[in-house]
Amino acid sequence: MTPLLMMYTLGADFVPPSIHAGGLRYHGMAPLVSLLYHLGQIEAVAYDQIRCFEAAVQFARCEGIIPAPESSHAIRAAVDEALKAKEAGEPRVILFNLSGNGYLDLGAYDSYFSGHLTQA
Repeated sequence: MTPLLMMYTLGADFVPPSIHAGGLRYHGMAPLVSLLYHLGQIEAVAYDQIRCFEAAVQFARCEGIIPAPESSHAIRAAVDEALKAKEAGEPRVILFNLSGNGYLDLGAYDSYFSGHLTQA
């Protein structure tokens, strides 16, 4: 099978809401990620930023690493998968990518703790 060259996108006219999303404001997925999604090898999940920051703070308190907001989405997914495994009584190996620290994003954490982040 010849690999498909494609990219899933929300379109050239898409304007994301004004939220803190750092490097995640790009509206398309990389061709490799798009191909894996197209082949059914991965699934896409969307989380609002409040739930992501909740997971990031939990991670920071447990692991001593302040994650970048972009990584908080992966942390939220890992936490949710761990909770599903616990509820099902199934042992699971859960792997996620921590792509950066949040030391340059402390202003976003300040906005989260002060309640100024929107739910979007």
